[in-house]
Amino acid sequence: MAAFTFTQKSPRRRAVLQAGAMALGLGVAGLAFAQPAAWPTRPISLVVPFPAGGTTDVLARALADKLSQSLGQPVVVESEPGAGATLGADYVAKAKPDGYTLLMGAVHHTIATSVYKKLPYDFQKDLAPITVVAMVPNVLVINPANTPAKNVAELVALAKAAPDKLAYGSNGNGTAQHLIGTQFQASTGTTLLHVPYKGSGPLTTDLLGGQVAMSFDTITPVLQHIKGGKLRALAVTTARRSSVLPDVPTLEEAGLKGFDIGTWFGVLAPAATPKDIVARLNAEMVKIIKSPDFAQRMQAIGAEPLGGSPDDMARQIREETARFAKLVKEGGVAIE
Repeated sequence: MAAFTFTQKSPRRRAVLQAGAMALGLGVAGLAFAQPAAWPTRPISLVVPFPAGGTTDVLARALADKLSQSLGQPVVVESEPGAGATLGADYVAKAKPDGYTLLMGAVHHTIATSVYKKLPYDFQKDLAPITVVAMVPNVLVINPANTPAKNVAELVALAKAAPDKLAYGSNGNGTAQHLIGTQFQASTGTTLLHVPYKGSGPLTTDLLGGQVAMSFDTITPVLQHIKGGKLRALAVTTARRSSVLPDVPTLEEAGLKGFDIGTWFGVLAPAATPKDIVARLNAEMVKIIKSPDFAQRMQAIGAEPLGGSPDDMARQIREETARFAKLVKEGGVAIE
């Protein structure tokens, strides 16, 4: 039969144990007190580097609406337009990396890296990719009231008859619309007058007013005017036709071989943002992007929802930065 021995702790030993337990308890309490509150605990800013009303703004608001619900905190869309979307990118790159300031970036930023001789930030080093949200085809549109072309061939003939006279608007120097314009000229042997704007809103207003003859903007801001007959779509700039403009040919179908430039949009954070916050944002955003409701909203504006990992987006940024560097060099596009 096993024997059990009971020993009585001395008063001194009891005091030491009690002191140790108290110290341990205080230490645990101190550690608990030092732990930061779970993110997020306050509103998040989603910075759009263009004025309100353009595709970037529309996509940002659609995403912010759903993200506010899933995170339990308001996601506020803020405009920081200017300099071909680089001002907004610089603003976020220099923001505190705490998950409360995000950028709705776009393909424009991979182009600006080569177009601008000097930028105050490095798009690949100073910003952390979260996910690509959507891709939106660009479309060549004219105002038929003052540019009487029914197809690309007729537009090219008009441009050749009046070199440097036909003006095309873009969302700013170094944007996809700017580069598409330079590629269009190189492919057709024409010379157009480039008029940069701060975004799609003011560009579309001037296009409807006849201040510029044409644009290569994304489908979203001009779709209603195409359907209403105020603008005429001559071609989309991507390799495939758009589902919302199925009767509009691609530029390649119109005779410009190998033409394939569209506009993607995605969310980024300051580079030093904690990885767990980036992972949480990615998970919540991809869930939203892949939802039927979001897909329906994207279909209505001519966008294709994508979604993916931060590594997928980083790889896309690297590849497109290299691709556009070549096109920028060939087109001789440079901005001080």
